Amino acid sequence: MKSPLQIGLFGFGTVGQGLYDVLRRTPGLQSEIKRICVKDHTKQRPIDASAFTYSASDIIEDPDVDVVVELIDDADAAYEIVRASMKYGKAVVTANKRMVSTRLPELLELQRQTGCPLLYEASTCGSIPIIRNLEEYYDNDLLSGITGIVNGTTNFILTHLTRRGADGGYESALREAAARGFAESDPTLDVEAYDAAFKTVILTAHAFGAIIDVNSVVRRGITAIAPFDVRVAASMGSVVKLLSRVVIRDGGVSAVAIPTFVPEGNALASISHEVNGVRLDAAFSEAQLMVGKGAGGGPTASAVLSDISALRYGYRYEYRKLKGSEVPTLNNHVDVVAYVRGARSIIEAIPWKQRRIDVRSTDGDYIIGTVELSSLRESTAFDDAETFVALVLED
Repeated sequence: MKSPLQIGLFGFGTVGQGLYDVLRRTPGLQSEIKRICVKDHTKQRPIDASAFTYSASDIIEDPDVDVVVELIDDADAAYEIVRASMKYGKAVVTANKRMVSTRLPELLELQRQTGCPLLYEASTCGSIPIIRNLEEYYDNDLLSGITGIVNGTTNFILTHLTRRGADGGYESALREAAARGFAESDPTLDVEAYDAAFKTVILTAHAFGAIIDVNSVVRRGITAIAPFDVRVAASMGSVVKLLSRVVIRDGGVSAVAIPTFVPEGNALASISHEVNGVRLDAAFSEAQLMVGKGAGGGPTASAVLSDISALRYGYRYEYRKLKGSEVPTLNNHVDVVAYVRGARSIIEAIPWKQRRIDVRSTDGDYIIGTVELSSLRESTAFDDAETFVALVLED
């Protein structure tokens, strides 16, 4: 691509402003933002009004714009921006994990039809270059599993609960996360594990070549957690983490985004606050762990900048595993070990294959046992807002 690279930017929130400042202060990057498209005509912004437009076509149809960077919240609007930009022959960088995970088949077809690259490193795990590594380093390695803390907000909350015990309930932890800028005013996407489920879909595609529907990810949030659950985990030598996990079993992949008891000896147990960590288990390279900041504008902006830089050298995803001859299918009919705390009648109704621990106490009733993952998802306990459900990691 030509120098300097001309960028059309959609969205000027925290990440967009960070990207603008870095590019302006670093001429060696040989990239500059030509125009910024925003929606709100009345909002005061820290740069001159001449830099902005309110019409998407001013960027998409501008022949001088080489790369479109999409950083807006609305997944449907983001898709339309991406689709139109690629049809006009422009490379695109996006951070919208919801759009990528729910529109992946269409986005793959757009890349095939237009020949334009679409990069989205910033959609998953903040500053950790996980997609690039899966595409380049692990493209020929036989992965057996990928397990990660992929949401900084929930990891911050769970760290707060673990370290403060009974003095730090869920609501207190959530308020502190919001005060530090890690949680949105409506944190539902984070705390109910939707964000982690979106990222699970993206990781599954690049790690195993399987395109799965986001609704097929077994998803459970952390809103029902209580200090009691943290103490139970501690008594077992574990800590509670919200894990995204995709594992090859019997030729298929099981996919979850769910609270998990992680043994203290596991490297993921020590990853705290807004930090993310992803463990890759492979046949040749064995286990490797990648760690980095996962929440906040800075980590996301760094991933966007990395994608822009990669485009200068003609980089694009090759999706080699999607083109493989043995692409695994989804299989959530696998046995897992689960911890379920709640009303006796609800936890008793779960179709346990084996009960390892069954506790009745004034603080709470819980069962730890073996159950089929799909059956657990279909149980009343899984949908009950007062019941806390977690898996128990044993490997």
